[in-house]
Amino acid sequence: MVTKGAARGEVGPMAAPRTTIAVALRSWRFCHRYGLWDLAVMGAAFALYYWVRGLVEGRTTEAVSRGIDIAQVERALGLFWEKELQALVMSSHLLVEAANAVYVYAHFPLIVVVGLWLFFWHRPVYALYRNAFLVSGGIGLLFFTFLPTAPPRLLPWPYGLVDTMAAFSPVNYSMQPAGFVNQYAALPSLHFGWNLLLALAIWSATRHPLLRALAVAMPVAMGTAIVATANHYILDLVLGAAVAMLGLGVARAWAIHGRRLFPWRRPRGSVAPAR
Repeated sequence: MVTKGAARGEVGPMAAPRTTIAVALRSWRFCHRYGLWDLAVMGAAFALYYWVRGLVEGRTTEAVSRGIDIAQVERALGLFWEKELQALVMSSHLLVEAANAVYVYAHFPLIVVVGLWLFFWHRPVYALYRNAFLVSGGIGLLFFTFLPTAPPRLLPWPYGLVDTMAAFSPVNYSMQPAGFVNQYAALPSLHFGWNLLLALAIWSATRHPLLRALAVAMPVAMGTAIVATANHYILDLVLGAAVAMLGLGVARAWAIHGRRLFPWRRPRGSVAPAR
């Protein structure tokens, strides 16, 4: 009697390679469908961040000196508006609380919420902006490693500003994962850059007027909060936006040209039209 495997030529050990490949493909599709690869990549990114954070610890003098340099450059350019903006926000306890809350909750918590929404309902947009986050995060890590920069709240007078989160609010750095509170990661501001990417992702994924209004408001609120809380300089904000846009540009180029290098890739990285 001739078996089905023998009829197809899968006799004895010859069937093993095909079986192994089939199992590997099923495993890959399962992991891709349920986001397990994304979890693995993000876990590796977190581990890299911990490592880089350890590299900059103890470089206080260098970080503070660079922060003073940025403040002096802003003064020369007429952009040292941090004190005026903070004074305006500190005139109202409600505004201070709002700025502190935006700084904390509109960063990692919002990244998780928007990421899950995109992953389950707008997968092509998710794929594009996931890659933009990874590229911009990698660029940011290079800055944090080689150019550690102290924020305004850690500078001496006359450049230093009030640490509003420590002074006025129970919403503080302890509410963020401890390994992610890098004291000398002011340059560039990934708080602003990543918030800008989230806003663009929301705008790309939907035409709902309320969600698009939220997308417009998010970078404005975050840009105000990071300066008013003395966590970033205005130039940090500008560079953070530039790094984010560079990451998005690389991600778009990969979505367009990546399949030419890897033709077996499924076309999930293209951006779907908003709906």
